[in-house]
Amino acid sequence: MSVTRIVVINDTSQALGGTTALALLSVQLLRKQGFAVTYICGDDGNNDELVAQGVEVIAAGNVSLLQKGRADALIHGVYDSKTRDLVANYIDAHDTIGTIYHVHGWAQILSPSIFQALAVVASRTFVHAHDMFLACPNGVYMDYPRDQVCLRRPLSASCILTNCDKRSYPQKLWRLVRHKALFNCFDQKLPWAGIVMIHPAMRERMERAGYSPNLLHVVRNPVSPYSDTRIRAENNQGVIYVGRLERDKGVLDIVDAATRAGLELTLVGDGVLREELQKSHPEIRITGWQPREAIGKFISTARVLVMPSHHPEPFALVIPEAVQSGLPVIMSETALMSAEIVEARLGLSVDIFEKGALDQALVTIRDMPNQSMRELSERGFSGQAQLALTPDIWADQLLELYHEALSG
Repeated sequence: MSVTRIVVINDTSQALGGTTALALLSVQLLRKQGFAVTYICGDDGNNDELVAQGVEVIAAGNVSLLQKGRADALIHGVYDSKTRDLVANYIDAHDTIGTIYHVHGWAQILSPSIFQALAVVASRTFVHAHDMFLACPNGVYMDYPRDQVCLRRPLSASCILTNCDKRSYPQKLWRLVRHKALFNCFDQKLPWAGIVMIHPAMRERMERAGYSPNLLHVVRNPVSPYSDTRIRAENNQGVIYVGRLERDKGVLDIVDAATRAGLELTLVGDGVLREELQKSHPEIRITGWQPREAIGKFISTARVLVMPSHHPEPFALVIPEAVQSGLPVIMSETALMSAEIVEARLGLSVDIFEKGALDQALVTIRDMPNQSMRELSERGFSGQAQLALTPDIWADQLLELYHEALSG
């Protein structure tokens, strides 16, 4: 049986985050290969690029939970009958035995209800695990109040009784209710085609939540380097961070460590800490969110990129994007890619919870002889580490999964 259409399902139609960016990239690559694509989204679907690509757009016209009133968000974040019916009606009217359904983001607008609609086509439905929301109520296996990586089993007594939420225990209780709704709608007794994980180290965490190993497939994210020519990191001195300006991302850690090491720091991104940092550290360059080409220019003048997240980052696109451009990295041990970075000798990994560890890593990079820095840079630029896929290979691996689902 041949694939006749792919239905991509995602919260939003605008690439304001990594999940949507990858969902839209999949559409672009699938259309490039001539496949018919439908895009079902929770927002207004206003994306001229989708229209130009000849993609059918089905939009719910909703807004994200953060934009809703509190009561509305509490109810529809757990179960939204409108989005359920949107997906169900599409299936009733247009489904064929050659149609594949691929869910990317669902937690911000669509809600677990969409999986109830997809149950009738479970054997042709894939769900992309861009994060850990399929497994963990707070999405990252992180105990925020204690600043510890969580080792609990989701929905166990220990999980239920532990306040691990960023905001409050009532928020955690709501997340538990939503997670229970997810497990009810994404019924494991049904023959779902599979869960697509973005890194092999996610497997243990998915299995801890009760997912069958047979359901789990690894397809690493697609990455294009920031620069086609090698960044001469050995000639640079600056430190760069790319991401949200939030505490759990380790932004305060890198600010303090770079200050103590006497290194110029550039923060590319935005978030709740921006105003505070602009006042307390006027010497730091904070650029806000930037287009990709602008990030490439900032990266080209850096000696190292630092990703000091406290929570376990499943992938972090910025790491392979920087490495493949020839820029060494320092990253937290909590990140799932950190062991690979150290093994391939592409940078350093630190225990972000150990006092002084990040300081020492920055000093090591600052004082590293130019020849050693050049070797770090050249190893990354060579691409031998295979941290990620090229966009075309990524699309081919997705299509391979789709064909296997139909043949099965």
